[in-house]
Amino acid sequence: MKSSVREQIERECEAMRLLSQAYAVVASHAIIQHKYQQLGKYQEQLAALVGEQEAMQTVVETYTKVVG
Repeated sequence: MKSSVREQIERECEAMRLLSQAYAVVASHAIIQHKYQQLGKYQEQLAALVGEQEAMQTVVETYTKVVG
């Protein structure tokens, strides 16, 4: 289950990276905001499995690695 949530986090970060680069001109604020909300939901799911601190660290590390 943990790896599944982590994979979802990575996919959301990748989508956010694409939105911030190639599609930034046409990406609406609502779409970008939705991606951040989804990322928050996955962080909550992961926190239930590994704790708040590790979940936050995982999201930040993944976001930094994928988005930059």
